[in-house]
Amino acid sequence: MRRYSAFAIAREALRHHSGWGEAWGSPEPKPGYDVVIVGAGGHGLATAYYLAKNHGVKNVAVLEKGWLGGGNTGRNTTIIRSNYLRPPSTAIFEKARSLYETLSQDLNFNIMFSPRGVLMLGQTEHEMRAWKRTWHANRLAGIETEMVSPERIKEIVPIINLHGPRYPVLGGLWQERAGTARHDAVAWGYARAASDMGVHIIQNCEVTGVDRDANGVTGVQTTKGPIYCKKLCIVVAGSSGVLADMAGFRLPIESVALQALVSEPVKPMIDCVIMANTVHGYISQSDKGELVIGGGADGFNNYTQRGSFQHIEETLRALVEMFPPISRMKMLRKWGGIVDMTGDRSPIIGKTPVPGIFINCGWGTGGFKAIPGSGWATAEMLAKGEPGDLAAPFSLDRFREGRMIDESVAAAVAH
Repeated sequence: MRRYSAFAIAREALRHHSGWGEAWGSPEPKPGYDVVIVGAGGHGLATAYYLAKNHGVKNVAVLEKGWLGGGNTGRNTTIIRSNYLRPPSTAIFEKARSLYETLSQDLNFNIMFSPRGVLMLGQTEHEMRAWKRTWHANRLAGIETEMVSPERIKEIVPIINLHGPRYPVLGGLWQERAGTARHDAVAWGYARAASDMGVHIIQNCEVTGVDRDANGVTGVQTTKGPIYCKKLCIVVAGSSGVLADMAGFRLPIESVALQALVSEPVKPMIDCVIMANTVHGYISQSDKGELVIGGGADGFNNYTQRGSFQHIEETLRALVEMFPPISRMKMLRKWGGIVDMTGDRSPIIGKTPVPGIFINCGWGTGGFKAIPGSGWATAEMLAKGEPGDLAAPFSLDRFREGRMIDESVAAAVAH
């Protein structure tokens, strides 16, 4: 892999950029691998990268039925934060946030990380009490957050209307070192670095079956033929239940659509991320000037990637009350992703009932922000055969044992 640098860009400019090679390889699958990872989104690619980098496991294939990063990784609002309540959540999300800070240097690929800050609004007395509880939990976990007054919020976001007709802004929780990154670049950066270390990334290769014997998994059937493997890791977000069914076990998840939209581009007007959980809307501004807007997940199970009109109306009605200047703007485009929801709205990272099969799923609406931490923890689990400290609390057994990590109550929304 050629390293990107200012000198390389200048050199290629002089020869019409004819010397750039492919960012990652596109090999045909080998008959077998030590580890097969199903899903070439951010979580799957990060797992492959940290397997190779941290543990020296390089005989790895990442299989993707479509194109790399074409699922939820490319269909989100790119928010990165770690101000969660439960200790297992703060540990893995803070690990991810800290890795994001240096990820461009680690991968030699600009992921456009922007630590612009995330502001969680409190619009009811109940919500303000919840944010104060989270703030104290963050302090105990060593995470830098701050309770802010309405006056301070007005300084951070001058265009906000603090006295909305339905839900006035009473205060908020501010994480200054949170922010956003370019979602496509995260996937591309991990793919490029993993491929450079020998990982095979195989696109347009759908898994159609899972082979197993009395001792556990033996391989997978794909549209490019059978592939043998010693370990199989399922990292396919909303399709996790489908792959689990192929392997012969069930997961406590539901798949629903989560949608987002962007406005026409305008000059800079919002320089942080604002999340309003009471009305369930969040907004930030991209580098191109578009307002990136997200809302709630559909209330019914589905595998669509379109979203629904009622959520657009509900989300925009609430945001227009708080940000009156956006009322005259036009929607440029919208999209949906298929998210996998667990009962406690926390992920599953662990072993499955089938020996040799591991799973990473259930991130719900909060998967993008967790990508580096999730990949780090899952790679450690695959290399050692057992979950490490980061992953252990998120095992599948917790639902049977009653060890819920209830972030749905803590956040008042899915994530």
